[in-house]
Amino acid sequence: MQRAGGLVTASSMSLAADLTVDPLAFQWHPEVWLLVAFLTGAYIYMIRVIGPRAVPAGAPVASRMNKIAFPLAMLTLWVASDWPVHDISEEYLYSAHMIQHMMLSYFLPPLALMATPTWLARTLLGDGALYRAVQFLTKPVVAAVLFNAMVMILHIPLLVNASLDNGALHYGLHVLVVTASLLMWMPVCGPVSEFRMGVAGAMIYLFLQSVVPTIPAAWLTFAEGIVYDAYDQPIRLWGITAVQDQQLAGAVMKVAGGLFLWSIVIYLFFKRFAVRDADAYDFRRKGKIPPAEIVGHDDTPLTTEDVEREFASTRPPST
Repeated sequence: MQRAGGLVTASSMSLAADLTVDPLAFQWHPEVWLLVAFLTGAYIYMIRVIGPRAVPAGAPVASRMNKIAFPLAMLTLWVASDWPVHDISEEYLYSAHMIQHMMLSYFLPPLALMATPTWLARTLLGDGALYRAVQFLTKPVVAAVLFNAMVMILHIPLLVNASLDNGALHYGLHVLVVTASLLMWMPVCGPVSEFRMGVAGAMIYLFLQSVVPTIPAAWLTFAEGIVYDAYDQPIRLWGITAVQDQQLAGAVMKVAGGLFLWSIVIYLFFKRFAVRDADAYDFRRKGKIPPAEIVGHDDTPLTTEDVEREFASTRPPST
């Protein structure tokens, strides 16, 4: 096909069509809304209908923490899975994809666990094969290996490129991310007491979780070429090149993820050790004057004459 003395190829027409696409145009994801609605309805049903029968009479069905964490968990799930984060991360920027995975692995799982009352967790797990399987999978070493294996697998270029063209594979990987992350966070903030570790152990455990992501993060940051061909698109959001995009993804993975985990470690340290030793170094009076500091007696209050008499009987210091 000739046009103005030149050949207009199919690829050039496709490129021109791509450049007219608005990457930030709204896209409807009804499956995300249905998932959030289902989880919300199921949670409310369990709290209002099953809960009063599962807890002793007069005991609260859900704590204040449970009620705060659940809407935050649903908000995190919705933001990470719906427009615009999902669409930008799937079609344009791998750094956005990394932020999405961080929300699904670092933010959503602990919020979901803190939203779950102990009685609800025990009701869902039962006391049979499922309970024993979760008990094994949440052992710190097992959970850490599974989580970090998931992190490494999700950065295989062949898998990443394939998932962007296959919706079922893409959502399957997200299920893998959330599942492995729930197992990883269970020893830290899970609702079942026998699955949790002590504070000192949790600090070491979370610190180690920040070490393994250094490998893929460094690979992305220092790679000279394009690692993921699917993100080498002609449309570039905000002027970010494909190489800059993957470098930013590496920074998000290592710096942002590490800072988040380290901040929790610092919080646990002060909660465990600073609070424990607070009374030993607190010189504030507890509302009562020690007897040794009391002068006089309530029945015979100290008068001006008593003070003058004491001063008169005291000898001045020798020079």
